[in-house]
Amino acid sequence: MKLAQIRIMLDAEVLCGIEWLDREIQGACGADLMSDVLAFTKEHGLLLTGLTNIQVIRTAEMSDLVAILFVRGKRPGPEVVAMAKNMEIPLLSTKKQMYEACGLLYQDGLAGCTLKEEPFCRNKE
Repeated sequence: MKLAQIRIMLDAEVLCGIEWLDREIQGACGADLMSDVLAFTKEHGLLLTGLTNIQVIRTAEMSDLVAILFVRGKRPGPEVVAMAKNMEIPLLSTKKQMYEACGLLYQDGLAGCTLKEEPFCRNKE
């Protein structure tokens, strides 16, 4: 699924990285514990989080995640946005709650990006 599709589906605002919306997202992870993201996610995924600190950017970079989507209308400060731009990590923000945002992505066929041996996208029925 393209990041541009996710932007439309979740009515998300692009905070930085509009030029990277054509990136392919292979899975999604909703988490506020960055240690869980580091321990349990596969690369090429989207991180949905309510945290807006610099550690989120560092975690996404270390985990080879494609983009970050802040939930509940959260917006990071300028230093976080600058770091994301520098690392070419697109940042988006949606007013939806994490549960709803993750549910909509899953309903549209985007699977979780966990380390379990399973395909990223499940078949739509």
